[in-house]
Amino acid sequence: MLQIGIRLHDVNSGLADELQTLEARAAKAREEGFCCVHLAPQKVMKGITYDPTAMTEGLAAYFKRVFGKNDLDIAVLGCYLNLTHPDREKLRQIKECYYGNFRVASLCGAAMVGTETGCPNAEYKFDSNTHTDEALNIFIRNLEPVVEAAEEYGVTFAIEPVWNHIVYNPDRALQVIRSLRSNNLRIIFDPVNLLCMDNADDRENVFADAMDKLGDRIAMVHIKDFVRKDGKLVSVAAGTGEMDYTNILRWLKARKPYIQVSLENTSNDNAVAARKLIERVYNEI
Repeated sequence: MLQIGIRLHDVNSGLADELQTLEARAAKAREEGFCCVHLAPQKVMKGITYDPTAMTEGLAAYFKRVFGKNDLDIAVLGCYLNLTHPDREKLRQIKECYYGNFRVASLCGAAMVGTETGCPNAEYKFDSNTHTDEALNIFIRNLEPVVEAAEEYGVTFAIEPVWNHIVYNPDRALQVIRSLRSNNLRIIFDPVNLLCMDNADDRENVFADAMDKLGDRIAMVHIKDFVRKDGKLVSVAAGTGEMDYTNILRWLKARKPYIQVSLENTSNDNAVAARKLIERVYNEI
């Protein structure tokens, strides 16, 4: 009842160029037992600039053909661009990129377009303004027309709360949801991304709070692990760090039948082991 996928750009990463094509990566993902993928086109297809001009009906047909051949669903079409970029012209271009992704997603059958929530600077880096109400209000204002476009295309648009971004906890995410009041606006739940050094030891309560407050809106889940290194949390593959996914998987089993989850931060050496670990824990609950 759990549909496990993988970030496609983690598949065959670092191998010969002929093994890093979209076709080769998709075939390998299926061979490794995954049923869906997180697709970030700019990270898996070299030599192509993914601006709005590139997001054509033909590209959508190509995606649909490749993933259909390999019996894979596109769980997320990733468009992780900063909707609080301070430059007005750059922001316009970013919005156009989202519209192009909605067009392709609607035609290739992607379950959703996914994004994070950015930082209020051109560098897309955490700063003293990132967690302010002003940054949140700017994000909501800039997000509104993008969500309206998602509605027009009939596409789910999912935002991912991340501790070092503007929407950094469940309460912030609820503010966005309640402000925009769109049934097309959903949540990607990445438990590790809600953590920082200050709350990592209290992580089970952090996760429970997110599932309680955002449960109705959670559309898919990212699964990875973390270790502590040089005073920071570093993301690693599931099963290679401190995470215990038992409570999260128990909640998914009870509340989210057939939800798609995507492994992150895997390598060619540990992706299958990470999948089997999650499957084992899920089946033993």
